[in-house]
Amino acid sequence: MNPFIPRSPFSLNGRWFRRYSLFLAHMLSVMVFFGAPAQAKDHFRVAWSVYVGWMPVDYAGQQKIVEKWAKKYNISIDIVQVNDYIESVNQYTAGQFDGVTVTNMDALTIPAAGGVDSTVLVVTDFSNGNDGIVLKGKGKTLADIKGQPVNMVELSVSHYLLARGLATVGLKESDIKVVNTSDADIVAATSAPAVTAVVTWNPQLSAIKAMPGNTLVFDSSNIPGEIMDTILVNTQSLKENPAFGKAMVGAWYETMTLMSKKGTAQEMALTHMAKASGATLEGFKGQLKTTHMFYTPKEAVAFVNGKDVLRTMDYVRHFSFDHAILGKAKHVDDVGIAFTKNRVLGNKDNIKLRFDDSYMAMAAKGL
Repeated sequence: MNPFIPRSPFSLNGRWFRRYSLFLAHMLSVMVFFGAPAQAKDHFRVAWSVYVGWMPVDYAGQQKIVEKWAKKYNISIDIVQVNDYIESVNQYTAGQFDGVTVTNMDALTIPAAGGVDSTVLVVTDFSNGNDGIVLKGKGKTLADIKGQPVNMVELSVSHYLLARGLATVGLKESDIKVVNTSDADIVAATSAPAVTAVVTWNPQLSAIKAMPGNTLVFDSSNIPGEIMDTILVNTQSLKENPAFGKAMVGAWYETMTLMSKKGTAQEMALTHMAKASGATLEGFKGQLKTTHMFYTPKEAVAFVNGKDVLRTMDYVRHFSFDHAILGKAKHVDDVGIAFTKNRVLGNKDNIKLRFDDSYMAMAAKGL
């Protein structure tokens, strides 16, 4: 059994990807969905890919929890695994799915930048130590990274983490050299004498930290809440079919309840998720420890209504624009992002990504 849960385009299953040429970034930016407006309907499809924070979606589908909630609202929902993460997001962007599991950064740079108005139905979790920067040998603080080559998946969340980390010690990306390295190769690459600094995510991060002489100098717990995972849905479809949102949110939080209450049901659920993700139960539980799951809708609502989510997305949109992965945007404000309490970043007349607490709030009240 492979203990590694891949998170990039280099592997079949992946939470994370990044484009490796400006051409692909350009192509994604023009993937605007020009289909007919969504109509009231009773059948929906949600895509998911393997990552510790999204395994509950699969479990809810496999155990017919989604089916139960869908029947409550007289609809049906198919939970569909797409092995390649980027493909799942592309298919959602093209209108082949009504929802998709996606990170906050990718929600902005693919469907939103591509013109598809989307709503964050649920903030499922955020990385709280799952992503980190490791130095080898004499390097013991993040400031020691200056002048070094840094191996990581370029233009990925690792790249974002590095940029945020560098800013905390007064450094810039020009102070280091990025060496694009796949997540599948990064553990092996770390053993090479020429590799002195790496940025990656769990479980690869755990393996690298355990190597003699290596030091974790910065991780996502230093920027809590910034690397988010979500269930994203088409805004128009949600508006015309609120039953879809209610059923998905109801099923998600029923699964969260199973995961958070100790006992046989919890152990069965975690065992299923671990196996489905290609990890051992122990390894899966280890990844959960560095993943801040929002086990209750009340927690998620408070997070979305807080001031930090707006600050985070401001960081994300500037990083994306500066690295030419915000589609065809000519200015960082071209793509609008809406939040609760009538807060907006960017163009209020071109809102393409929405953080909405209404369905999570419904779940807190029992739907």
